[in-house]
Amino acid sequence: QIHLVESGGDLVQPGGSLKLSCAASGFTLGGSAVAWFRQVPGAKREAIACITAGYDITHYVASVKGRFTISRDSAGIAAYLVMSDLRPEDSGVYSCATVPLRLGQFCLGAEYQVWGQGTQVTVSS
Repeated sequence: QIHLVESGGDLVQPGGSLKLSCAASGFTLGGSAVAWFRQVPGAKREAIACITAGYDITHYVASVKGRFTISRDSAGIAAYLVMSDLRPEDSGVYSCATVPLRLGQFCLGAEYQVWGQGTQVTVSS
């Protein structure tokens, strides 16, 4: 059975940093785009960062650009989201997801197929 498992969510003060991990189980992430999504209560789940299949081109929404960094390991078993200068509005459940796409294909608007269960990030003093 294939699935993703996120970890690293925590309570952090404004201005702090966190690193989220997304581990693939039963398959590899090679050849697939990977995205991180954020969901807050009452709002639709939003893709905030993604990394393309091949070439590892990264894309971010405006609200996190310059503060968050998405990456993947060369073995294709994990992806990461490093978040810095965290703000209270960054709080939410963060989920990773993956889908096979053409190499370099734009990945923020893709329909992701395999999802993790999510990890809670809370930014508060």
